[in-house]
Amino acid sequence: MCGEQQAGTAVAVVLEADVRERLRRTVASAKSEVRAVLRAKIVLAAADGLANGAIARELDVSVNTVRKWRGRFAALGLGGLRDAERSGRPRAYGPEVRVAIVATATSMPPHPQSTWSHRAIAQRVAGTCFASVSASQVGRILAGLDLKPHKVRGWLTRRDTPDFWQRVAEVCALYVDPPEGVVVLSIDEKTAIAARSRRHPGRPARPGEPARQEFEYRRHGTASLVAALDVRTGEVLTEVIARNDALTFTAFLDQLDRAIAPAREIHVVLDNGSSHTAKHTKAWLAAHPRWHVRWTPPHASWLNQVELFFSALTRRVLRHGDFSSRDDLIEKLEAYVIGHNETAKPYRWTYEGTPLKAA
Repeated sequence: MCGEQQAGTAVAVVLEADVRERLRRTVASAKSEVRAVLRAKIVLAAADGLANGAIARELDVSVNTVRKWRGRFAALGLGGLRDAERSGRPRAYGPEVRVAIVATATSMPPHPQSTWSHRAIAQRVAGTCFASVSASQVGRILAGLDLKPHKVRGWLTRRDTPDFWQRVAEVCALYVDPPEGVVVLSIDEKTAIAARSRRHPGRPARPGEPARQEFEYRRHGTASLVAALDVRTGEVLTEVIARNDALTFTAFLDQLDRAIAPAREIHVVLDNGSSHTAKHTKAWLAAHPRWHVRWTPPHASWLNQVELFFSALTRRVLRHGDFSSRDDLIEKLEAYVIGHNETAKPYRWTYEGTPLKAA
């Protein structure tokens, strides 16, 4: 990992590939602590042969700081980059205060708050057990217990319908073993796609630093998209729509019906969106008997395979996109679809629709 220190010279640092990669991940991660990033940069620069003075100038720190962490790493490896244990003073709060903090953090916050803050917990504890505790101390106690009342994860309880697994199995069977000669489509809409332009230009990624993007933006309206995925080929047909209603949806089905050879049966997967279950849509389906629908169960839209396409579209175009106008957004959406279809492949669907068992 390191060489011997010679008189008047800095400690030589030689990194193994896995250690170098861990340090690079630390530098690149937005979740890394600032001090951890600095120490990793010092070690990486030292491994590249830079002198302490050059590293100090590049990172805008003192030579002593560079010498300290270079030497700590040379002596102790990655463990040397952590802060040394401090004796500190004993806890100033008894177990009753800690219990009060935990009890408060795991209770519902007072109206109108939706989540607890460390300051609010400290105020509540001070009012219940007559102990003055700081917000920072609340944070330390909760961190030690891995308790994060400020974080909320969304959850939706699945509706317990008797035919849930039967419907799941029917959709999956259509993907895994479709009838011979039929067209299998997965159709859905992606609505209210925002056309936003950043107020200031971003900055591309650099070694040891992720790309940066301005938070402030201007709004230029929205666009909505309806898409039909051919499950056998992976190709997608899309159309920008002004309204997400039954009339618009059946007009899109009309296009598909005209484009597909009249002799071929069409099997389609739909979720329970209002435009799909409206009386007008059901009447259209009844008037077109070659169309056979597999409805996903409520709260199971993830079974609709076109959602995989929408997910890729979001990651590669929308999430960090910059759109000067609604027309610019639409042009980039259409360009992505064209590129997707040029190299389209079917998604590899392996789930067979049976209840998943816990490991």
